[in-house]
Amino acid sequence: MVNALIGKKLGMSQLFSPDGEVTPVTVIQAGPCTVTQIKSVDSDGYNAVQLGFGERKPERTQKPLLGHFKKSGKGPFAVVREVRVDDVGEFELGQEVSADIFQVGELVQVAGKSKGKGFAGTIKRWNFSRGPMSHGGMNKRPPGSVGCSASPSRVIKGRKMPGQMGNRSATVKGLMVVDVRPEENIILIRGAVPGGRNGVVFIKKSGKF
Repeated sequence: MVNALIGKKLGMSQLFSPDGEVTPVTVIQAGPCTVTQIKSVDSDGYNAVQLGFGERKPERTQKPLLGHFKKSGKGPFAVVREVRVDDVGEFELGQEVSADIFQVGELVQVAGKSKGKGFAGTIKRWNFSRGPMSHGGMNKRPPGSVGCSASPSRVIKGRKMPGQMGNRSATVKGLMVVDVRPEENIILIRGAVPGGRNGVVFIKKSGKF
C-alpha cells in the first residue's frame, strides 16, 4: 500500500463537535491517483510507483509523455510524483489509489507551494523589529547593518535580507486527519496547509496520534 497521495487544496472550513468545540480544517481532494509506472529493485534499484493526478489536455502534453501515459490506459495527467513502496507486486498499471488509504486520527505531513507575496522587507519577511518611531529616529524600517567590520569585510551568506516572499516549497508536519470521505475522495485535515485554493499538495503519512 502507498503511504502518500497527490491532492488539491479546496479551501478551509470548520468542524463542530457535539459539545460545541470548533476545529479549523483544510478540505483536500486526495486523489484519485493513477499508477502510471512501476519501478522495482531489479530494473531501477528501488521499489516505487509513479502516480498521476489531475487532467491535462493532450495538445498541451509532450509526445513522449503521451506515450508514457498511454501504457497505463489513462491520462494525460497534470502532476506526476513517485512514492516509495515495499512490495511492487501489489500494483498494476492503471490502478487507482484513492483517499481511503488515510484513516481518522492519523498524522500526516503536507507539502505544497506557499502563496507568493512579492518583494517584501525584513519586517514582513523575517519578522524583524522596527526602529524607534519617535521624532528624530533615523532607522524605522531598514534592516540595519548587514556586513562585518574590517575583517572579513563582506556580507555573510544566508543573511536575512529583503527579497521574494513566499512562492516556494513548504511542508507542514504533524497535522491530524479528522475526517475521511472516500466516496468524494476528500479528507479534512486539522489546521492550515501551504498554498492557495486549488493548489497542488502532496499528503504523506507520518504516523499515528
